[in-house]
Amino acid sequence: MQYRKLGRSGLDVSTLCLGTMTFGEADEKSFMHKVGCDEKTSFAIMSKSLDAGVNFWDTADVYGQDGLSERIIGKWFAEHKRRDDVVLATKFRFTMGKGPNSSGASRHRIMRTCEESLRRLQTDRIDLYQIHMQDIDTPEEETLRALDDLVRQGKVLYIGCSNYAAYRMVQSAWISARERLTRFVALQAQYSLVKRELEREHVPACRELGLGILPWSPLAAGFLSGKYHKDGKAPAGARLDKWQDSYKGFDNERNWRIIDAVRAVADELGATPAQVSLAWLLRKDCVTSVIFGARDEKQLDDNLASAKLSLDDAQMARLDEASAFELGYPYDFMQRIQSRW
Repeated sequence: MQYRKLGRSGLDVSTLCLGTMTFGEADEKSFMHKVGCDEKTSFAIMSKSLDAGVNFWDTADVYGQDGLSERIIGKWFAEHKRRDDVVLATKFRFTMGKGPNSSGASRHRIMRTCEESLRRLQTDRIDLYQIHMQDIDTPEEETLRALDDLVRQGKVLYIGCSNYAAYRMVQSAWISARERLTRFVALQAQYSLVKRELEREHVPACRELGLGILPWSPLAAGFLSGKYHKDGKAPAGARLDKWQDSYKGFDNERNWRIIDAVRAVADELGATPAQVSLAWLLRKDCVTSVIFGARDEKQLDDNLASAKLSLDDAQMARLDEASAFELGYPYDFMQRIQSRW
């Protein structure tokens, strides 16, 4: 396993990050119903990941229901006594509980969600605390000041954002500098061969601001795993078999072209399409660690192997070309003039 600094911080994290959204068997009220794994399997995945050098784990209070993923991680910490071996990341922002203050990023709510996550995770600190999406109803300064206070109290060590618009990310950096508040060190965002829109604004902004990018859904909900075929149905039991509307969104000529290119590179390297897709991300600008999920140990082993896979420049170029996307104005205009934007 290789390690990289998390943005401009001094924190070393593994280039693969264990995503824990699938931990726990959520009931029918959760969007993760029937696509997760039981507690025993979750424990085995955590143990095997850490033994393989994956020291970076990501969760969120809303994963499962009622903090299910966080509670399972907390039980694992209590049983295995290896909390200090893990760089633990979690998120807040979306609805938990009831009432007018059950969602959002107000100071009132952040102080409460942090305490609740600490209790579920059975730990005294959150290594990376991330706002799950910007809250346009709360001033960014209020959110940042609350997070800064948590850092000063030692309950949070680093802060990050997720699913932020580029303008808000830049605004946040400006406020942090002006008010001398703790700044974000990472952006967690959807990024894959299928979803490359991040490259328009976010990647250049992260480069300037020193934020490490943490791609989520690097396999596009499993579409890039190689199990899907043009003119065929989603395999029974696969995530996109349950999420049929999402599968329809993937069914287009560009995405099948991407799959063909990924399979071709995988065959050259004796690797799997999933490994190639993860390895492609690990070579992209500003990417610190790629968040992967696993519902069983077989999926875990497949994903772990991507850390040892190296794509050459020609293979990267082929994948970039196959997954090229429409830039739109003004990016296409700038690219025509200067060959970049």
